[in-house]
Amino acid sequence: VSEADISREAADIEMDREKYVEELRKALIAGEESAGKYNFVISRDEQNKACHFSYERNLKDGSFRLGSLKLQEVPSPAEVLKELLGYCLDSLGKLQAKTEHLQKENERLFSNWSDMEKRLEKCVEAKEELEADLYSRFVLVLNEKKAKIRNLQKLLSEAKESAVDAKCSRDSIATTQMVIKRENNYDASTDEESENPSGASLPSAPKRRDSSLLASPDLVDPAPRRKRRQRTAKPAGTGAKVAAYEAEQPAQEK
Repeated sequence: VSEADISREAADIEMDREKYVEELRKALIAGEESAGKYNFVISRDEQNKACHFSYERNLKDGSFRLGSLKLQEVPSPAEVLKELLGYCLDSLGKLQAKTEHLQKENERLFSNWSDMEKRLEKCVEAKEELEADLYSRFVLVLNEKKAKIRNLQKLLSEAKESAVDAKCSRDSIATTQMVIKRENNYDASTDEESENPSGASLPSAPKRRDSSLLASPDLVDPAPRRKRRQRTAKPAGTGAKVAAYEAEQPAQEK
């Protein structure tokens, strides 16, 4: 195909010449990227004894014709066949070399994969051993933490019990002190009554008593009532004082 024909075809489809040439290379040279993307049609003209070759690009909604050309008769087909066979042999040699290279690369990758698999197995074993070791250590640390927590809880309970005992002892001491204080106050009041029997036991009254009051049956002598109070509520150690006080009472008061 001449350059003039290529320029004419590019102008007919309104495409840049370099882009058109690139599209022709994809269409006319078989490759994986061009499989199923192009259609090729050969038509024969019996009257003119000529053949037409056209090539199209497949699209979603149809096809796009890239161009067509008239096939000319070759004057020396042996030379053309020789060139074609040489091209095929060269392509075959390149493909064989590429296949051998790919086979060697595949073997190398397979060997690397085997090595990596062995290393991975070793890493898995080391990981499992490390996990077992860490788990055993973790169990020991956890047991120690639990023992410490139990000891702290025991100390806390003992501290709470001691605090409760101390509070109870303080309450009992305060109660005892209050009782002692009350007894002391009662002893002091009893001593004052024993020291002043006439003033504490009998109220002050005029020297002349009314005979009607003394003869009245409703009048109650306060002395026996005071004595009964002293007998029921007197503390220890006050019996001698009460006896001395009763001895000193005048006959008329008794």
